[in-house]
Amino acid sequence: MQYKGRYKAFDPSQINTYPVKGRTNKVKYADLREIDDVLNAVIDLPEEVKKSIDSLASEIIERREKGQPILLFTGGHLVKNGLNRLLVDLIHKGLFTIVSGNGATSIHDFELALMGETSEYVPQALEKGEFGMAYEFNYINAALSVGNRKKLGYGEAVGKMICKKSFRKKVAKYLGIDSETIVFSHPELSIAAACYDNMIPFTVHVGIGTDVLDQHFWFDGCAKGGCSGRDFLIYTQEVSRLENGGVILNIGSAVTGPEVFLKAASMVGNIQQTPTDILTANFDLRPYKPETATNETTVGYYFRDQKSIVARIPQAYGGKGFYIEGNQIQTFPYLYQQLIKLLNTNQAL
Repeated sequence: MQYKGRYKAFDPSQINTYPVKGRTNKVKYADLREIDDVLNAVIDLPEEVKKSIDSLASEIIERREKGQPILLFTGGHLVKNGLNRLLVDLIHKGLFTIVSGNGATSIHDFELALMGETSEYVPQALEKGEFGMAYEFNYINAALSVGNRKKLGYGEAVGKMICKKSFRKKVAKYLGIDSETIVFSHPELSIAAACYDNMIPFTVHVGIGTDVLDQHFWFDGCAKGGCSGRDFLIYTQEVSRLENGGVILNIGSAVTGPEVFLKAASMVGNIQQTPTDILTANFDLRPYKPETATNETTVGYYFRDQKSIVARIPQAYGGKGFYIEGNQIQTFPYLYQQLIKLLNTNQAL
C-alpha cells in the first residue's frame, strides 16, 4: 500500500514471514466440540440462566417460523472456544438470516478452514517478532483485494475463496503463487464457507491496524475497508427487515457488535423503517446490574454490550432484552441443545 504524504511510513516489504504449518497453536482439531457430544452433554448452569436460554430458544424458533430476521454477531472467542461446528450446523439448518463478526472472527474461522487449528500462542511468537507473521494470512489480503475489484463484501470474498476453486486461482495469481498452493483442509468447519454455500450473508466489521492481516506487505487498507464497508450496508439492509420484529444475538462482542447495530438501526430509522418488537440477547461472562445501564458514575454504564444490547436497544424499539451470564463454552452449547430439541420437535409434529 503506497503512501506519498509528508511523513515517514513503515515499509512492510521488510517483513519476514513463515509457513503457518510451523506455528504453535493453542486450539487443535481434537479440541473442537463434536455435535453428538454436545447434544448428549449435561451442562451445568444456574437454573436462572437455563430458564433464560430456554425462553430465548423458544422465541428464536417461533420468530424464525414467522419469517422474522435472526441476526447473530459473534466475537472471535466463539471460534477459539471450539464451537464452530455448532454454529455451522445452525447455519446449514437455516436458523440465521445473517451471521456477523469482527476481524478476529474471520481470521480464526479462516485458520480452522485452512488447517483445523487456530489461536496462535502469542507470548512465544511476540518474543521472536513473529506474532501474526504467517504468510498464509495474505490469502485473506489477496481475497479482499480481488473481492474489492469485484465490489464484493469481506465475508463473501473469504467464503468464495474457501468454496470456489476459480476464485482461489485469482487469489493465487494476485499473490504470484501456484493456485494449487492454497488448500483448505477443513472447509466444513468454516462459518464463512457455510454462509457462502447457503447464500446467507457473513458480514465482517473491521478496523485498520486491529488485525494480523494488517502487518503484511499484501495488506491493502482500501480493499479491507471497501469490502467491510459493503458488509456494513448488507448488515444494515438486514436490520431494515426488523420492522415487524426479529432477534438480535450478540455473543462475546463487547464493542463492535453493539455499535454496528446501533448505527445500522439509526440509518433504517432515518428512512422510516424503524425496528419494532425485537428480542435481544447478550452472552458474556461479566455480572450485569440493570440499574447501572443509565448511571454514568458506574462501571456498568461503559459496557456497551450490556447497556446497548440488553437495555437501550429493546427499550427504544419496544422489545425485550436478555442477559445470558456465563462462559460461552457452556451457554452457547446449551442454547444449541435447546434449539435442536425444538427444531426436532417441530419436525415431528
